Parts: sequence; structure tokens; C-alpha cells
Amino acid sequence: MARDHLSSDDFFTQLASLIENTQKKGHGAVYLTQKRLTFDASSTTAEDTAKKVQDDPLWDLNPPNPLPLIIRATDGKSAKLGSEGAKNRTKNADKVKLSTVVQPDEIEAFFARYAEVCKAGMQSLKKRDRSKRKKKDKGRKEKSGEVKKA
Repeated sequence: MARDHLSSDDFFTQLASLIENTQKKGHGAVYLTQKRLTFDASSTTAEDTAKKVQDDPLWDLNPPNPLPLIIRATDGKSAKLGSEGAKNRTKNADKVKLSTVVQPDEIEAFFARYAEVCKAGMQSLKKRDRSKRKKKDKGRKEKSGEVKKA
């Protein structure tokens, strides 16, 4: 299930487009994840791995060379409900998935631009209106107080 990863420039262009489309809809979410790519276990010999494990059980936390990062973005539309509800879920072909690999020497420049794109996407966010919820809670308390008096 190997996928081709986008270049950094293509990733930022498509991420900005994804955020903009989500904002135009007025609802939805964009999920951003990042994690380090692990090394290829087949390239190390079993003897080296055994030696590392004996010396330090957490040897993979301190790799000899910095590891690249994989950055992913998705719109979170994981499945479509079938006509019978949750029993007949099908994969959503409309789900947007973006990913790119960032090499260790490019991380600072990448995250500077990543922060700019994310900040630009947050400019049009509205503050959540919580006054309706407070009114509902207040009404419930008053009703429960009347029941206790009786």
C-alpha cells in the first residue's frame, strides 16, 4: 500500500486548498498528523539488532542518523453510511489524503511555511457561541429545583 508522497510545494498548495474548501462549506475538519519515518529493518542485520537490544532496550529512540518526518493531512471523511446504517459502511472515495516526507535538514524551513499555512486557515474561524448552552443548563437547573420542592 505504498503511496507517492507530494513535494513540499505541492503539499502546501493542496493543504491551503483543502482548508479553504472546508471553510467554504461552513463545517468540517482538517486533521493534521506527523510522525517520524522508521528505518528500513531489512537493511540492518539480525546480529546488529540483537546487539542493540541487549545494550539498550530503547535503542530505537536514539538513531545514529536523524530520521525524516511524514506529514499527513486529511478531511476526515472516512466512510459513507449505507442504506441500512452503520452495518453497511463503504469506503469514501471523496476523502482527501495528502502526505509529504520532510528530510531532517529541511525541517525548520518546512515548519515555518507549515505554520504560515495553518495560521492563514485559522483567520476566518468564528468564536464559538456558548450562550445557548448556558441558557439550556440554567433552564434545567430551575426545573430540577421545582421538582425538589414538591
